[in-house]
Amino acid sequence: MFQPHDYLMLDELISEENKLARDAIRDWVKQEVTPIIEESAQKHETSIKILKGLGEIGAYGPNIPVEYGGGGMDEIGYGVIMQELERGDSGVRSMASVQTSLVMYPINRFGSEEQKKKYLPKLATGEWIGCFGLTEPDYGSNPGGMITNFVDDGDHVILNGAKMWITNSPLADIGVVWAKDEEGKVRGLIVEKGMKGYTAPEIENKWSLRTSATGEMIFEDVRVPKENILPGVVGLRGPLSCLNKARYGIAWGAVGAAMDCYDSALRYSKERIQFGKPIAQFQLQQKKLAEMITEITKAQLLIWRVGTLLDKGKATPAHISMAKRNNVEMALKIARESRQVLGAMGITGEFPMMRHMMNLESVITYEGTHDVHLLITGHDITGLNAFTC
Repeated sequence: MFQPHDYLMLDELISEENKLARDAIRDWVKQEVTPIIEESAQKHETSIKILKGLGEIGAYGPNIPVEYGGGGMDEIGYGVIMQELERGDSGVRSMASVQTSLVMYPINRFGSEEQKKKYLPKLATGEWIGCFGLTEPDYGSNPGGMITNFVDDGDHVILNGAKMWITNSPLADIGVVWAKDEEGKVRGLIVEKGMKGYTAPEIENKWSLRTSATGEMIFEDVRVPKENILPGVVGLRGPLSCLNKARYGIAWGAVGAAMDCYDSALRYSKERIQFGKPIAQFQLQQKKLAEMITEITKAQLLIWRVGTLLDKGKATPAHISMAKRNNVEMALKIARESRQVLGAMGITGEFPMMRHMMNLESVITYEGTHDVHLLITGHDITGLNAFTC
């Protein structure tokens, strides 16, 4: 049974409401995710039960206003929920963070009142699943180069182009898609499943994030009503603000994955007997475990501080980039080190390390690569933009 690890008693910094939400999600993960997640990963299956269950427990839009079906929580509350979901699996957290930060957030922030009332309540309950279309086959770290575009057609626009590596797209009922208008300005559109010319084939043969569906979004003369255009934003500021929200959730989630790996290694090291004593008594194993809990604790402090700044309106995109980069790298290293503690047993599905490790290889790349986030920090501290070199 997983035991939470709070070496510096950070729970004292979290409100009772947020701790109750976290503990409820933790119990749900134990009951609904843990028993099936290894088999789902082995079979490369997305559990529809989990997908719908996330809506039932309030993991979709916990920080969206209550009037639109959300939980009305603060950013720390959203973060601790993402932490517990990724302790279960990165793919499960991805489903929830995409729905919340990349679909519900832009509709809530940039959408019309009609759009909010139409889409947000159904997204909050999980009746509808959403996806976010920004990355293209030839444009990932450079989203401004996108070629997906639309032209005017009376009461509609005609959308053409393609998006790639889109979480949830094969299952999604709607997608928030970013495309250029006839003036070359980036706009957000809500594309609905069933619109003629829109398809979302799944990407197969993944070695990572095998419990969530990843696909493409292909638009061939798709007629989208103009009422589906998000009126509140023009330009890359729109999708980039969504990515900031998602990156923040990822930084919390990575802590959850690291905690799960550490907890498994700690328990195993106390039970595994070699040379007449538990391997936890050997110096090198204690070194590994001590370094793991130290790095987890540092990451907890970092993302808690970013969350408090977000709630005060003081967090910058660079703050979030630092937390995302640091925490995911930390989690990936701990997954690898904890696997070594278990020796050969660490590669089996009886323990979570290899699954977390493979997942984190994707997490360290998506929502801004590890190197790009380094350059964001570099730009912030020097004032010099390496992206133009």
